[in-house]
Amino acid sequence: MQNFTSIVITGASSGIGEALALDYAAPGIALALTGRDAARLEAVAAACRTKGATVHADTVDVTDRTALGDWLTKFDAAHPVDLIIANAGISIDKDNSSLNDFSVARKTFDVNVDGVFNTVEPLISRMIARKRGQIAVVSSLAGYIGLPYSAAYSASKAAVRVWGESIRYVLRRNGIGVSVICPGFVTSRITANSPFKMPFMMTAERASHIIRTGLARNKARIAFPLPTKAAVWFGTVLPGGWTAKLLGA
Repeated sequence: MQNFTSIVITGASSGIGEALALDYAAPGIALALTGRDAARLEAVAAACRTKGATVHADTVDVTDRTALGDWLTKFDAAHPVDLIIANAGISIDKDNSSLNDFSVARKTFDVNVDGVFNTVEPLISRMIARKRGQIAVVSSLAGYIGLPYSAAYSASKAAVRVWGESIRYVLRRNGIGVSVICPGFVTSRITANSPFKMPFMMTAERASHIIRTGLARNKARIAFPLPTKAAVWFGTVLPGGWTAKLLGA
């Protein structure tokens, strides 16, 4: 079981990121937290400080490669990072509006894919030099199959899932673990006001517990909840035409 003392969490102002920050916060723990909502982020940071953690929090845009890189390397210089949780993500294509406005798809990929790269890139060479650390890439069970109303989101999560699974093989030679996190529906701002039903909804607090347990064990894939995971697996092994019919296509 691994213990982490210097942790980067993007998308920490709500949902899974907020729950993880609060759960990891403790005396002797340094947290670097980013999020889009300044007020919510500061509230999370304050709560983590109350629990004894050292917290560096700022609304650094994960799509700004230079600014995020500078902020992360500065934090790493003071607190050598041993856990990166690339969690920031958006879902703004809930009606496949990207078919009429491809800027929606491009923005989704900017945050969900480039945002992951921009989070990992500044720190990876430092972690390799230290020969220790863990990288967590937050994908989604939606990244296994093209779901209705979620074209850009599903595609972006598929991209980071495969990337994370691939780099695990290389980085393990350097003593670095990589885990791909694939949640189902979790209570957050992303799942709010969804136009479709979301079965087996899980709280962010429960998701945080599952994720932290998996990261401590360096699990290659942390996918949950089981019923949604099973349904997605079933959809991927069926012939494509059958899956399409089940999804209403």
